Amino acid sequence: MILEKATLPVPQFDQITLEELKQKIESCIAEGQKFLNELTETPESAQEQLAILEHVDTLENNMSEAWGILSHLNAVKNNAETRDVYQALLPGLSEYYTQLGQHTALYQTYQHIHDAPIFNELPAAQQSAIKLALRDFKLSGVALEGEAKKRFAEISARLSQLSSDFSNHVLDATQAYFRPLNEDELAGLSANNIELLKQYGKQHELDQPVATLDFPSYLAIMTHAENRPLREELYKAYVTRASDQSGQTEFDNTALIEEILSLRLEMAKLLGFNNYAKLSLASKMAPSVEAVDEFLRDLAEHARVPAEKEVSELKAIAAEDGISDLQPWDSSYYSEKLKMQQFNLSQEALKPYFPAPKILQGLFSIVNRLYGIQVIERDAPVWHPDAHYFELEDQGQVIGGFYLDLYARQGKRGGAWMSGFRSRMQTSDGLQKPICYMVGNFTPPVGSRPALLSHDEVITLFHEFGHGLHHMLTEVDNIAVAGTHGVAWDAVELPSQFMEFWAWDQESLDVLSEHIDTQESLPAELLKALLDARFFQSGMQTLRQLEFALFDLSIHRANPALNAAQVQDTLNEIREKYAVLPTTDYNRFQNSFSHIFAGGYAAGYYSYKWAEVLASDAFDRFEEEGIFNTETGKQFRQKILAVGGKDTALDAFINFRGREPKIDALLRHQGWTNGSKNA
Repeated sequence: MILEKATLPVPQFDQITLEELKQKIESCIAEGQKFLNELTETPESAQEQLAILEHVDTLENNMSEAWGILSHLNAVKNNAETRDVYQALLPGLSEYYTQLGQHTALYQTYQHIHDAPIFNELPAAQQSAIKLALRDFKLSGVALEGEAKKRFAEISARLSQLSSDFSNHVLDATQAYFRPLNEDELAGLSANNIELLKQYGKQHELDQPVATLDFPSYLAIMTHAENRPLREELYKAYVTRASDQSGQTEFDNTALIEEILSLRLEMAKLLGFNNYAKLSLASKMAPSVEAVDEFLRDLAEHARVPAEKEVSELKAIAAEDGISDLQPWDSSYYSEKLKMQQFNLSQEALKPYFPAPKILQGLFSIVNRLYGIQVIERDAPVWHPDAHYFELEDQGQVIGGFYLDLYARQGKRGGAWMSGFRSRMQTSDGLQKPICYMVGNFTPPVGSRPALLSHDEVITLFHEFGHGLHHMLTEVDNIAVAGTHGVAWDAVELPSQFMEFWAWDQESLDVLSEHIDTQESLPAELLKALLDARFFQSGMQTLRQLEFALFDLSIHRANPALNAAQVQDTLNEIREKYAVLPTTDYNRFQNSFSHIFAGGYAAGYYSYKWAEVLASDAFDRFEEEGIFNTETGKQFRQKILAVGGKDTALDAFINFRGREPKIDALLRHQGWTNGSKNA
């Protein structure tokens, strides 16, 4: 198929060199620092002040684009050369952003405009951008003086380095492990999974199947391998990654965790907060640390009874195989057996009905029905053959673009994410349209056949696409509040979790599924089994997420900062209270918890559940008015997706829903209350 060329200006990934990227980023840093050094006082006229703000936006646009490309390549095509350039530039970048956030004259310029009569004449988006900037200046230490200001800058730089090191250790530890498998150890695995493991073998130059810690490989073995010692061995390798309990102690993140927590607390104290959690929540939707803690523990109580019932069922089916001591490496294996027993459903039976091309076609069709936009693949240079570029059109007009890079491979950071390459913005050249990256680590194609996705992977794809739509469907032209920018962190998951509901809708599944060989849609009995199993182990899954969130909140509200032993004790105490499955003494989950130590979720992991309340309640309106009601879709697009950070998260939600959020829909969508509406 011959594709039309991309209509938006896109990076020339086939020509970009690391040296060019390095020079571009160094030039952006130098240009920004020159501007800050020359701005010694606030200009007198409002027009000059506004010109300063416009220039700051231009600097940020240039920087985010150049650094965004390098950061993206470091995540999806990680190698020694890319990593060295990334690491070398980090200190200078951190120094620049610290200087920007602490620049007194620039802060005063924003404050002057905010306090002047002209402020009320500015567009709503610009007003919001100025308010958010003033808040961020204060949280960046602009009011600090002397040694305190210098120390804040040192902490910021060091934390940037530590986060990068943490992420690198997790990636290196994950990819350092591989385990050749003999014929007997493949018992229970499907032919497709065995072929996948053979592909991993070829990557390691072996002519036999190989188990790795890449998630598709790990999940296949933990879910299907009959060999219990193999599952135990792989489990131990996975949960001891980047820790002193693994064989590769050079990747141990223990000391990094201690230093990160210590520096975060010191930073919080410099700003007048008595713990880091309070600093983190100062820019979020939730009213207080105490409110979040109460929310999490209350939700845990709702989940406890169904979770305990689910565990008793799991233990019962394991006992049928003579397993009286259910262990962590047994849970996925017996959960799959239990799902088969209760619903006659297995992920492997579903996969042939979910070939990736059909899933994408169905996803794009659903988005078209909801929001009236078309998704068209276009020809553009990419960083790997797995990656593809698409553009969004609204009534024939291109409004944004995105890259998809869906499959796990060597040199690629684990997990799934959306990151912006370019934001919507008015520039001197006209309207700049948004482009983003959406990345997964799904099961790759085997041989010449398309990738066959599990339903869980379909849900993850819908989740990340929700983030992407949030970035691309913005109608705000100010970079500081366009798309996901300026949106409270604990509300930014609303569009993504909201989108997941369509992966469970019967009408949606009709357009998403097509058997790889027969082209038949999902048969009625499999569809019924999938929908019936929707709430399978929802109690256990919720408690697991709450365990992560409570651990994150607890270690970040501690004062003094915790050492490694205390971090482990905190996790053990939370597990003692809320976990319904056993764990092992050697489990060092925290050492690979990149969300909070290398991502943006420090004292914010609760955001997934907080936003799930918003998403469930928002979807409840669609259930009332029609899953594909175009007017309701138009309202969600206009009131939630289009406004970015122009409106507060609560105001945006109220504008769509007509009231403040309620938890009722979340409880129903978990299957814990009566009167469940089949989505």
